[in-house]
Amino acid sequence: MTTIHVEVVETSSLGDRSYLAHDGRVALVVDPQRDIDRILALAGRLGVRVTHVAETHLHNDYVSGGLALAQVTGATYLVAGADTVGFDRLPVADGDEITLSEAMRVSAVATPGHTFHHLSYVLSGPAGPEGVFTGGSLLFGTTGRTDLLGEQHAHTLAHHQHASVRRLADLLPDGAHVWPTHGFGSFCSATQSDAPDSTIGRERRANPALRLEADDFVAQTLAGLDAYPAYYAHMGARNSAGAGLIDLTPAGVADAGRLRERIAAGEWVVDLRSRKAFAQRHLTGTLSFGLDGPMSTWLGWMAPWGAPITLLGESPEQVAAAQRELARIGVDRPAAAATGDPEEWAGGDETRLGEMPVATFADLAAARAGQAPHGLPAPDAVLDVRMTNEWRAGHIDGAAHIPLPDLPGRLADVPDGTVWVHCGSGYRAAAATSLLRRAGHRVVHIDDAYAGAAGAGLTVVTPES
Repeated sequence: MTTIHVEVVETSSLGDRSYLAHDGRVALVVDPQRDIDRILALAGRLGVRVTHVAETHLHNDYVSGGLALAQVTGATYLVAGADTVGFDRLPVADGDEITLSEAMRVSAVATPGHTFHHLSYVLSGPAGPEGVFTGGSLLFGTTGRTDLLGEQHAHTLAHHQHASVRRLADLLPDGAHVWPTHGFGSFCSATQSDAPDSTIGRERRANPALRLEADDFVAQTLAGLDAYPAYYAHMGARNSAGAGLIDLTPAGVADAGRLRERIAAGEWVVDLRSRKAFAQRHLTGTLSFGLDGPMSTWLGWMAPWGAPITLLGESPEQVAAAQRELARIGVDRPAAAATGDPEEWAGGDETRLGEMPVATFADLAAARAGQAPHGLPAPDAVLDVRMTNEWRAGHIDGAAHIPLPDLPGRLADVPDGTVWVHCGSGYRAAAATSLLRRAGHRVVHIDDAYAGAAGAGLTVVTPES
């Protein structure tokens, strides 16, 4: 008997998964990211031909590679018929069954909730259902968020989401695999996945949509929603129109003089090195968005849409990796790039180089007690740049709060004096301190895990306090 295999293609920087299902000869690809070379390489290694590409929905968190992949391979492109799109596709609706090969077929199941026309695809083999590609519907221990089409639709879509998840649970056996697109860090999910893989049977025990009645599920889901990236506003329209092939050819090189001009103009010149390397030495006026974290999510969220972005990396490979990540969210081409080290970017001018003071929460506790560690300026204020739901769950007593995505537009709200800045782990605080430094503030970067703040001797305010 032919065996069906499902390969996972992770895009950890955006918190998503794509899939390639095959029987050893032909393959179905579900929800591919824009850089389809990864899919083509996988199909080549497996020796299979991509004959079908399927979208569970028009995505809000990335530019789809589905149309380009279908065009390159000649595959049939499955997209919900109810969605208005600007390209040719096979319109699919609830109940449609598509034969992929003698051994494989998929059936479309309407699962509105994440979007109005969302589809899930049940993959079946000779022995029956193998599993279901659920996109932004049924996730691991959670569901897709329901407010991305506008807050006015969130309540209605949450009710749809509850019903859709229950429909899948009724249709499929406990052993059927669940293969979601979102939930691994993507802001498209209501909360993050609670497991690396799952089945329908596990979801019956773990998923709120299958444990709670509709009204309770809707209330819990809506209460937990926080802000989502600003660039999402552009993704739906781009995917409805249809995105062409990605362009990853190298950007033009900016020398030291051109970098000086771009920084003087207030452009976003981004240092891709780790935040620790940035703290030790950086070109003054640059911003820290290291590739050691979700660079594209935060940079794409904060930089004005369409603004020129210049990338600085230690190597051409580092710049290329960042360019790929940004292209996935529709930032098609960097304005320029440079590789090397801060000394090269400064053109040998030491006055253009700076360091970033770095501290821990224990240092903050000591400084608040009047015993600031040697070399660190005493704090006049503490700024928390975590998201609103994180702040509400608990925060340091006396801290000010500006979520990182809001910071570019709220620089006037930043307290005066020396500001010590923290987030949950240190990554977002690095971006925040670099932005504040560029705006002329005196800052200290708290590069530490917030979970240890109370243990370091700081008073943490919680809802129960």
